[in-house]
Amino acid sequence: MADVKKKKLSRKKARKKVARIRTAVQILFFVIIAFIAVNHTLTETGGGIPIVSKASLHAVCPVGGLVSIYQFAAVGEFVKQTHASSFILMIIVFSLTIVVGPAFCGWICPFGSFQEWIAIIGRQIFGKRYNTMLPAKLDSLLRYLRYAVAGWVLYVTARSATLIFADYDPYFALFNFWSGEVALTAFIALALVVVLSLFIERPFCKYACPYGAVLGLFNLFRFFGIRRNAATCIDCTLCDKSCPMNIKVSTAGRVVNHQCISCLKCTSEQACPVVDTVELMSGKYRVDTLEIKESRV
Repeated sequence: MADVKKKKLSRKKARKKVARIRTAVQILFFVIIAFIAVNHTLTETGGGIPIVSKASLHAVCPVGGLVSIYQFAAVGEFVKQTHASSFILMIIVFSLTIVVGPAFCGWICPFGSFQEWIAIIGRQIFGKRYNTMLPAKLDSLLRYLRYAVAGWVLYVTARSATLIFADYDPYFALFNFWSGEVALTAFIALALVVVLSLFIERPFCKYACPYGAVLGLFNLFRFFGIRRNAATCIDCTLCDKSCPMNIKVSTAGRVVNHQCISCLKCTSEQACPVVDTVELMSGKYRVDTLEIKESRV
């Protein structure tokens, strides 16, 4: 009995450690992007830190690389305001996504983190009702809206060779609201995301993010995926409740969902109370390594 309690305490500490690491990574990248944006503005007015004066929000955004693909292939140039660095970052993010899925969305993207932090307030207000208030049918339809947004962004950018989406981008508005470069439409989009985040977790990620739409397609063939071991699953559905993207992990063998962001909240390292049951892994579970359910809870 004492050994069981020790194991439970050890797993609880491990879960907290994983959560802390993810939070630290999110805060780190949020601070880096905020610093780059502020320093770029200060540099233009004669201040800032000279050694990183050329860094800008466009230079460190892999989305710029994505929307520049056509322009670069056609004439060998990048879309105005984008940089070679954003193209390189796009390749790095794509390579990472092939291996572990859209970890960029779940761990690195500062705007995704921003929405999660607002969700903390939403949970305080609505409790268990938070992130479940939208009718399932409407929610399932809206989730494909981001592919329409992605198609529109790629098309208009290819036609105009300019970053038109910046005029509607809440991410750009969040990190440039002081600069005078943000269009009114972007401010409206940001305000809408903030309000919706009080009711729905990561609304922009779910329904409108063009980059998330592209990365989500990698969930169909990523090397390491989220897998549920039905043999040890106790059907508690805690994995479902913990998923910010409302994915039904409890009924899946392997999570093949275009909305998965590889945040790992559903796994045995965090939400799942049974070890080695919901994991980020390749291949299939080996039956000969499984133990009795009761010994794992």
